[in-house]
Amino acid sequence: MKAIFLKERGKPPVLAQYADPKPSGAGQALVKVLACSLNHRDLWILKGKYPGVKPPVVLGSDLVGMWNGKRVVVQPGINWGPNPEVQSKNYHILGVPHDGAFADLVLVPSSNVFEAPSHLTDEEAAALPLAGITAYRVLFTKCAIKSGERILITGAGGGVALTCVQFALAAGLEVWVTSGSDEKIEKAKKLGASGGVNYRNQDWSEALARTADKFDVIIDSAGGDGFQRLLSLAAPAARIGIYGGGMGVINGVSPQILFWKQLKIFGSTMGTNAEFEDMLRFVSEHKLNPVVDSVWNKEDFEKAFDRMENAEQFGKIVLRWV
Repeated sequence: MKAIFLKERGKPPVLAQYADPKPSGAGQALVKVLACSLNHRDLWILKGKYPGVKPPVVLGSDLVGMWNGKRVVVQPGINWGPNPEVQSKNYHILGVPHDGAFADLVLVPSSNVFEAPSHLTDEEAAALPLAGITAYRVLFTKCAIKSGERILITGAGGGVALTCVQFALAAGLEVWVTSGSDEKIEKAKKLGASGGVNYRNQDWSEALARTADKFDVIIDSAGGDGFQRLLSLAAPAARIGIYGGGMGVINGVSPQILFWKQLKIFGSTMGTNAEFEDMLRFVSEHKLNPVVDSVWNKEDFEKAFDRMENAEQFGKIVLRWV
């Protein structure tokens, strides 16, 4: 089969022939891939930021494909385990350390295979799994969002952040965003966001406080030095969900603001199969369409990765596989 894989450590991935996966027993599904999408996780793997990468290994966590005559999506979190609060020691995400989605065929547990929402195109369905499950868990399971609340979502432009925007709007919240691009803020407003600020401006948090006041919920994927500003924007008893740390270590946070404002901070990553099923139902009921930035043929995967590395995307970058 054809696959995009790491052939050697420290070298760029290649699109070439790769051994077909072989089911070894019951409970496995061999999915024929129709389309797949990129995640920042793939980029970090290429940059050597993930431990335990042993080439050759196929990249990719998101896909839509065919299995048993049905169009399906795959929950990319494998072996969550029995405790819904936290993943098991055997948990991993599709695509490193085991072969992933960027291939003609993908072998996964059949319990991780779900019928794709019928209203989505192949490209939209490929954009949904990882962003959808991450957004659903941090919003509904962790932060328990409620209609009428005001929410701030940082980093609008990425797949998870935009999925959070769409889910929160569908749930009846007033949504505000931050972004490093004025253009992306305007695009988020077209999706339904009430407004946003550019975090590259020195006074972004003050400007947001003047415009939107305080937030009942804050969803962040950056961390870093800017996190302390989010705490100042939080309403008393606000919930803060963190699903990423792109800007690194959080510095300068005073414990006083945490306990005096009675803030709740939740770490969140991926989700259970039950949450994945609930997420698909939510998307279907609200007829939500994931934001697709661009669609590329698999032969142009290097250009697709360049677009992500340059932070040019608004939404998910999709590879058309067939």
